[in-house]
Amino acid sequence: MNEQVSFTLRGRNPDVLTCIANLSNDEVFTPPELAGRMLDLLAQAWATDHGGDLWANKTVRFLDPFTKSGVFLREITSRLTLGLAQEIPDLQERVNHILTKQVFGIGITRLTSLLARRSVYCSKYANGAHSIAEGFASDAGNIWFERTEHTWAKTGTLGKCTFCGASQAAMDRGEALETHAYAFIHTNHIKTRMTEVFGDDMQFDVIVGNPPYQLNDGGYGTSAAPIYQLFVEKAFDLEPRYAVFVTPSRWMAGGKGLDGYRAKMLADKRLRNIVDFPKLYDGFPGVKIRGGISYFLWDSEHNGPCSVQTLWDGQPMGPTVARHLDSFDVLVRRNEAVPILEKVQAKAEPAFASRVSSGKPFGFRTFFHGKPDSKKLKEPVKLFGSRKVSWIDRSAVTVNPQWIDKWKVLMTAVQGTSAAVETKFLSKPIIAEPGTACTETYLVAGHFDSEEAATFCAQYLRTRFVRFLVSLRKATQHATRDVYSFVPDIPLDQEWTDAKLYKRYSLTHDEIAFIESQVAARDAELFDTDAADEVDDE
Repeated sequence: MNEQVSFTLRGRNPDVLTCIANLSNDEVFTPPELAGRMLDLLAQAWATDHGGDLWANKTVRFLDPFTKSGVFLREITSRLTLGLAQEIPDLQERVNHILTKQVFGIGITRLTSLLARRSVYCSKYANGAHSIAEGFASDAGNIWFERTEHTWAKTGTLGKCTFCGASQAAMDRGEALETHAYAFIHTNHIKTRMTEVFGDDMQFDVIVGNPPYQLNDGGYGTSAAPIYQLFVEKAFDLEPRYAVFVTPSRWMAGGKGLDGYRAKMLADKRLRNIVDFPKLYDGFPGVKIRGGISYFLWDSEHNGPCSVQTLWDGQPMGPTVARHLDSFDVLVRRNEAVPILEKVQAKAEPAFASRVSSGKPFGFRTFFHGKPDSKKLKEPVKLFGSRKVSWIDRSAVTVNPQWIDKWKVLMTAVQGTSAAVETKFLSKPIIAEPGTACTETYLVAGHFDSEEAATFCAQYLRTRFVRFLVSLRKATQHATRDVYSFVPDIPLDQEWTDAKLYKRYSLTHDEIAFIESQVAARDAELFDTDAADEVDDE
């Protein structure tokens, strides 16, 4: 074999895997630099635990069960090729051993399986004339793909897949199109599935990769449900020594249907490291993943706190701290925020969330609009809606009609933009006088008998202190009732300022500086008195 063969393509400019576009929302390719960071973390853990070089071990078996571009398998192969040079001096023998005995993958689609084989074997056919591997009998080699079908559970005419929740109406598309029924999660017996795929009783030491993120679930509009958690859980069921995955960070504080997954992850003492990229587009340049992304190292033999590190523009921000993740019901992402939150919770005050309504506080959808004026209405009620005010008759309000004649504070249920950094976290409050209601564009963040009390509430919600506590639970642009759960429900009998609140909770100079570095000051206008935009520009 030619000794000049390159397995990393580093001599080429640019690396082809930095240039390819993502195929869909669930097929986000991992940048080679990020894959390298993840494997560096794995190698450090291995060296600490085993006192040796992971890449010089010819017995370790790796699996990427959701390979797309093949970047992880390619980088692993490259590192093993260098690390095993003394153990297996002959290059061709070394490469054959690595590719046939150590490196395995499962493609998520036919196209990505071909792409991964091209990245790893330098040929879309593992046994082809241009493949750098010798000895494979099949085209696939150790990067497997076969079409898998969903298992539809009937609910009426069409249903959802019992394994991944995909919508039959959206994904039952015939032979010509991909099913996106990923083989790794469409099974009740993952170890048996691995035997079926690779033809042996497979035990993997390391499972690594970037799983598909979401699938159309048949909800309203373009509704999609996360599925990355299903891949993570199946990987854990394979009982590897280590698992290293990159996923969206929404699971830390929110995410559709992720409550159970979050609870399990926070309680899992085998989580050894989390590296978090909260800034939009950081980690995956050019890819909008609201809430950011993160990768973690799971170690089956670890039993203790998890080391949490935040990266901003690729650089460490603040200290790396080992802490128990289940101290709160969500993962507080910034280490600097933890002692602040502990001081707040030490007072054991009730949560402001108890004042906040659920969605659709008066039963009206966002797209509902009343009449342009109050003429001809027997008992007119002013309706705050999406970007405008309209009028309805009192008899139309069947949900919480007792709130109509209260003073109310309204907050938009969506707050955020496409900016890479969110700094406001909540919209400007609206003081809604008696004789008013709202659509689900807003939440009712408290109802009161007097304008003064409503004003004090609005002033409180405008503080940096409150918006900082909201930010700890707000993973996306959605500002639901839950994001107010860390905000204390203090007496609204005075004007609350940040200075008063910092003193009330005995915050230090550094803690105050951290809050004010994360949350922008509001302009001089205290609150809106008319309908606000759904999205507040940053």
